[in-house]
Amino acid sequence: MEDIIRELQDLRYLNWSRTRKSSGTAGSFLKSYEESGNRKIYYKLSDFDSVKGIVGHECINEIIVQRLLNILGIEHLNYILVHALVNVDGKDFETYLCKSEDFKKAGESKISFEDYYAMEKEGNESPMVFCKRKGWEKNVYEMLLTDYLVLNRDRHGANIEVLRNSKSRTERMAPLFDHGLSLVCRCRTLKDLAAFDVMDDKKIQSFVGSDSAENNLKLIPKEFLKSFPAIEKKELNFVFEGLEDIIGKDYIRVIKKMIWERWCCLDSIRNS
Repeated sequence: MEDIIRELQDLRYLNWSRTRKSSGTAGSFLKSYEESGNRKIYYKLSDFDSVKGIVGHECINEIIVQRLLNILGIEHLNYILVHALVNVDGKDFETYLCKSEDFKKAGESKISFEDYYAMEKEGNESPMVFCKRKGWEKNVYEMLLTDYLVLNRDRHGANIEVLRNSKSRTERMAPLFDHGLSLVCRCRTLKDLAAFDVMDDKKIQSFVGSDSAENNLKLIPKEFLKSFPAIEKKELNFVFEGLEDIIGKDYIRVIKKMIWERWCCLDSIRNS
């Protein structure tokens, strides 16, 4: 697959910085970047524990979700899953990490949606009303639909961005990105996996919507839901192609069940 580099890459030269972990659990998400010519290349690791090392599989989730978004025709940041050797705090780790390039176009700058909304909102308008006034309702509906299908727990105001070009006076919502804290991200063991309810409406962060991914579907007009082509179950085989030996068949089985059952629920809503 073009989105997986299996040959071990020596990336021990990268310096990693910790980012806030908004999920409220222990651990850190480490990020790094390098500049190559006029390009900026970003890297991120799955959940890192200072004692146990890299314990999460959030980077694999990014690949699963981006493949799902390809099927749905939803614009997103492109990630590559890289088999890499990294060094964190003086220790070497072999892992799979995510690599991506900047999605800004020439002349654009980015700002978090949370900050942009705070500066530009009119009176007490909600983030949803604000997006409709800006003409971004399609972007928001696609985001809420995606976050329901994969149970994204972490759509805070900095995980949505606005791209602005001051010269042309244009602004747009950035493509969807950062879906690591989704699917079965908190299942560290097979026991956790066996106990996981794929349809459980867990509490989430959603800056535009509510703390319920299920209730956020009610914010999407049925006409918009009907505009999406139906997902065929066999298409999900593509979503997991090449990941069996990276995350394991048990995880793939549960994640596939989760996406399919959530799609079936959404499909019944749009056809009711």
